[in-house]
Amino acid sequence: MKSDGKSEAADRGSGAGAVPGGRTGFDELDHRLIHALQLDGRAPFSRIAAVLGVSDQTVARRYTRHRTHGALKVLGLPGAQALGEVQWLVRVQCTPDAAVAVAEALARRPDTSWVSLMSGGTEITAMCRAANRDHSDVLLLQKLPRTPSVIGVTAHCQLHQFFGGPQGLINKSGALTDEQIARLSPPPPDPAAAPVTLTDADRRLFDALARDGRAPLAELATATGWSPTTVRRRFTELRATGALYYDVDYDLGQFGYGVMVALWLSVEPARLAAAGEAMAAHPEVGYACATTGPHNLFASVLCRDVGAVYTYLTTRVAALPGVRAMESAPRIRHLKGPGPLFSAAPGRRR
Repeated sequence: MKSDGKSEAADRGSGAGAVPGGRTGFDELDHRLIHALQLDGRAPFSRIAAVLGVSDQTVARRYTRHRTHGALKVLGLPGAQALGEVQWLVRVQCTPDAAVAVAEALARRPDTSWVSLMSGGTEITAMCRAANRDHSDVLLLQKLPRTPSVIGVTAHCQLHQFFGGPQGLINKSGALTDEQIARLSPPPPDPAAAPVTLTDADRRLFDALARDGRAPLAELATATGWSPTTVRRRFTELRATGALYYDVDYDLGQFGYGVMVALWLSVEPARLAAAGEAMAAHPEVGYACATTGPHNLFASVLCRDVGAVYTYLTTRVAALPGVRAMESAPRIRHLKGPGPLFSAAPGRRR
């Protein structure tokens, strides 16, 4: 295909995407590449290149460079709703001397994600997944309260997700045009009538995709014991029901975001849906859901700095319908993201 000469020259000659100190930065083409991968994490580089108007080699080099530096990673993740799983937002209050140890222990558990240390270093937030409601009390009611130095635990069952999962903050950036989005977007999932049941081989597939959502078919075949053809067919089946989706983990500091704040809102029941849908459209919101409990609307908000957080709270949040009370907590350390255990750099996505 015809390549973009300017992008080729920048990519080859001037080290586009690199900044002093060996750190990898994002430019306009990188933003479009990340948006494309958020839409379809396993889209062939040739298809992405055709939509972006550059060569296959440019796209491959950009992705490889950022992947190697740890600035960009595609993850294949299980869709909780399609699998019949229950998700809980857990808040753990600890004594200051124990908070880091408890957070690290939570991060090591296979049933947790998005583990963060909040506020003054005495509160931990995490997302916990349970296979069904019968298993929801194992972590929440048995393990955590018995942990030394844990002085309080509250758990909020997620009732409805307004934004998140396969939808990322990059989707709101305007990096791609509507026409480009349409060309890159896969068909929407058609959820099955009953929850999808995973086999042991499926779980090995998810383990491999959580490490690298673009892992080669041969590598996935080795992990599962299937043939490459079977892996490809199972991809299609899982994605069609929403049991598998792709997400992109990247450094949001490269987009100018320096502060993440968790918001817990108490909203009048009659206006909860309207408030949640409005919040989902805010460019600052990376995740939003309705939950049980007195604070029935949760959101993860990213802003440039604390001044921008104040502006967001006093404008966009202040205009939401039916909000009766609000609690906010800044994140001071991120220990675990959506995939396997890893130490994320400050400013990681969402």
